[in-house]
Amino acid sequence: MTISYAHMLQFSTSFLNGKLSFTHHNKGRRTHLLTFASLERPDKNIAVDPKVDSLLDSVKWDDKGLAVAIAQNVDTGAILMQGFANREAVFTTLSSRKATFFSRSRSTLWTKGETSNNFINIHDVFLDCDRDSIIYLGKPDGPTCHTGAETCYYTSVFDSLKQQEIEGNRLALTSLYSLESTIAQRKAELAEEENGKPSWTKRLLLNDKLLCSKIREEASELCQTLENNEDKSRTASEMADVLYHAMVLLAVKDVKVVDVLQVLRQRFSQSGIEEKKSRVSKKSEQD
Repeated sequence: MTISYAHMLQFSTSFLNGKLSFTHHNKGRRTHLLTFASLERPDKNIAVDPKVDSLLDSVKWDDKGLAVAIAQNVDTGAILMQGFANREAVFTTLSSRKATFFSRSRSTLWTKGETSNNFINIHDVFLDCDRDSIIYLGKPDGPTCHTGAETCYYTSVFDSLKQQEIEGNRLALTSLYSLESTIAQRKAELAEEENGKPSWTKRLLLNDKLLCSKIREEASELCQTLENNEDKSRTASEMADVLYHAMVLLAVKDVKVVDVLQVLRQRFSQSGIEEKKSRVSKKSEQD
């Protein structure tokens, strides 16, 4: 299938990248073609939508026709990697729903995961207010960094300045995931010989009854902030307690926060009533 790309470029070149073949003709006419060889699950609506051309025209490409493209995890918010993209790369990303960049060293398009199969599956694409940088918001199939790390960002400048040595990689985590990492560390330490009084987190990890009682207690106190019309700071404090204790339970069950967020994201397009009905029907099938 051949689709008119409808944008005049200042150079003539051909790309052959994986399952996409690009052919550009510079004859002073808007006759650039994009040929799909065997693209997996292409978004045909994107390919024929004239608004795509207008959107790409609005991007402030630099003098080399590039813009910074940042890949971000749709669930965790983690910055996965940074590269560069041109018009073709963004168009391919929109069509294939796979994060695609432009390699400055090889002067060709490349799709993240084309050799490792660790694709970044795109859920949305954002432009910044100046329209000179792009965010690919997606779900990675595996490690993003070529080192095998979850993201390419695992070196803390502050740790380096303090000459502080960190065992393994310390990822750039948001508050929720930093808490999850700390709880996981306490869980790993349970196998080691304990000297002195165990921390509160370790006590919870070792005592299911205590943990469940605390979750019920904290949930009740959170509800009381509504029932008793307590101030916002009190509500935030009680919610922090609920989150913390619930995350300890997740650690006991070997469930990741990202798994919970994925479930929430899947429910975005479903009403609460429909979702509840589906849970009841699934339970009936299991019984």
